[in-house]
Amino acid sequence: MRLLLCALLAAALPAVAQDSEREKRWAAEVVPNLVVGDAVRLKLPGGRDFLGIFTEPQTKPSRAAVLLLHGAGVHPDHGVIGALRVSLADAGYATLSIQMPVLKADARAEDYLPALLPESLWRIRAGGRWLEEHGHLKSILLCHSMGCRMANAYYEETPDAPFAAWVVLGITSPFGRLGNVKVPMLDVSGEMDFPGVLRDEWRRRLALNAIPGSEQKVIPGADHYYTGRERELAAVVREFLARVP
Repeated sequence: MRLLLCALLAAALPAVAQDSEREKRWAAEVVPNLVVGDAVRLKLPGGRDFLGIFTEPQTKPSRAAVLLLHGAGVHPDHGVIGALRVSLADAGYATLSIQMPVLKADARAEDYLPALLPESLWRIRAGGRWLEEHGHLKSILLCHSMGCRMANAYYEETPDAPFAAWVVLGITSPFGRLGNVKVPMLDVSGEMDFPGVLRDEWRRRLALNAIPGSEQKVIPGADHYYTGRERELAAVVREFLARVP
């Protein structure tokens, strides 16, 4: 019901067009230059598809699979998500980093929601389904920035999410409703993160207290993008995942 309301609200707002051409340009740039991982195409309703980058774990069998969601206005091999998809594969996890919907380059972060929520939810579901269909029965959802707000909306609409844990990096709003979240959560921020991320840290901590096995971490010296602190972040994520049932 909430997804339907978001779709109706988005339709009532001034037109904010998803930039499919921008996705195509990125795919044309990223795919031929992949050094680690393989490009895959994930299916959406109506026969459409979108880019994912699947990376085999360095040790087999895999510990689990991780579905990674990037932030606003980038591609699935960009920045911290691009670094994590490789470092987690090195640690024995299969990773699938998927292209989330984007707007034109001059769009503001606030333009993304609710306009792109329906498409975002379809893509997260497609990513989880792809992992299951390829034999990865234990999977974790990991997101960064805007991807976390999309993931939160996904959980609000999905009482039967297939993920064994949810890792949240630098969410730029308080958590929404978490009633459907029945798995451990890891909430991570940088010591020098965006002001809004740091301001809402205590609210997120209170929400996590109601979810067994959940925890909150701050990466010393890290900014919102974990620039130069990717190894420290990966270590925190690995330590958490090692405890996920």
